[in-house]
Amino acid sequence: MCMALFSGSVDKLIGAGVVLSGSAADDMDVEVFVLLQGARAFIKGNEDKIDNLAEATHLKKEFFEALEKVNVPKWHEFFEQAKELTNVKIHVCSLAGKLWGGEKIEDFNELVDDICGIGEYITAAEEADVHLFI
Repeated sequence: MCMALFSGSVDKLIGAGVVLSGSAADDMDVEVFVLLQGARAFIKGNEDKIDNLAEATHLKKEFFEALEKVNVPKWHEFFEQAKELTNVKIHVCSLAGKLWGGEKIEDFNELVDDICGIGEYITAAEEADVHLFI
């Protein structure tokens, strides 16, 4: 599976994490390409600072209360668990990284495997059995 993670909002990051968990349960190989706003979430130290919603922004307080009530893991915990269970590679687009001050692999959290150009994403999307854009 190839996933383009364009959004850096917590609702989309958690959604991507749930998809990754399902993929890990099916023992799928997954390549995640982090694009534009998504890259901000992967900058070292930003993992717990992400609190914006892309969808239904007027329900932000209710959304976070519901996450806590049903004990949903944080978005990055979904990613960590998936990487432990199956072959998940996380690539950050070099342009996206630069937009948020991430030019070296050390600028990103431990989830990130490498920094690449958009051509690698296009090739992976062409070759994947499943392609998602979140």
